[in-house]
Amino acid sequence: MQAELTIDLGAIRANWRALDRAPETGAVVKADAYGLGLAPVARALAEEGARSFFVAQVEEGVALRGILGQRPEIYVFSGLMAQADMPLFQEAALIPCLNSIEQARAWAGGPFALQYDTGMNRLGLEAADLAALPDLGEPRLVMSHLACADESGHPMNAAQLAAFCEMAPVGRRSLSATGGVLMGPDYAFDLTRPGIGLYGGMPFAQARPVVRLSLPVIQVRDVAPGEVVGYGGTWTAERPSRIATVSAGYADGLIRAMGGRARLWAGDQPCPLAGRVSMDLLTVDVTDIGEVPTHLDILGPHQGIDALAEAAGTIGYEILTSLGHRYDRKYTGK
Repeated sequence: MQAELTIDLGAIRANWRALDRAPETGAVVKADAYGLGLAPVARALAEEGARSFFVAQVEEGVALRGILGQRPEIYVFSGLMAQADMPLFQEAALIPCLNSIEQARAWAGGPFALQYDTGMNRLGLEAADLAALPDLGEPRLVMSHLACADESGHPMNAAQLAAFCEMAPVGRRSLSATGGVLMGPDYAFDLTRPGIGLYGGMPFAQARPVVRLSLPVIQVRDVAPGEVVGYGGTWTAERPSRIATVSAGYADGLIRAMGGRARLWAGDQPCPLAGRVSMDLLTVDVTDIGEVPTHLDILGPHQGIDALAEAAGTIGYEILTSLGHRYDRKYTGK
């Protein structure tokens, strides 16, 4: 029996509508739509009204073009990484986000975007580079990326906004992902690029939850006071306890660092992890519930991706993109 990962496409649609506040709202579907399945997620967003999509790599763009057909614009954040990729861009009508003078010089024609570095120092053309740009014509989009948009009051947001306005005073412009959308119209420009907020993550606190992960119970055993559970004997029973062993572990993307802090849920009842996360198994203290169900939820209405991430000392992005391929995936709300 496999663990069940349920993905609510209706919630993704609703989150996109809630973030649709700019003249145009695109969608970031890189990394297999943040681990949730490129084809079903992209189709749902296109049906909802998204016309511009963003991926990280050219191979993702080729796959997306095959899914969505010729109508939407598909931007590739990494730009033209190798001359050998040129046929892929041209045949799939993909738009590279050119990030350097070298990429701009290598681009052989067709629609393109320019990515500017406004202070994040990760990707993009700096202000000093602009005078050396070859004459490629008018870019389809000029974009940059905010480094601290998950903290709306961070001074770097205003500094990057000012730098972007100075570097790109005109044209079709895009600065904001989810966090920037939430900071209001000054950051919206012509096109926004929500990503994590579509999938139920912070900083979009009002997002509808998208994923539910239910793990099958393999066995329940009684443990006497003083007995230990799991590798390293890190959990010791302080009372007569019942321990459920469930089928999932770090091989399924359930990060080992969450051991001892995360909860699983039997309906409305929280059940703490007992001991370390193993490769294929979790052990859960179910002493305080009545009849143990066939499945326990580790993601769902009571514990979203950011709460689980906090227990693991990471972020919701990593929880989503780490979800493994051994789950029985079900899509609802189509």
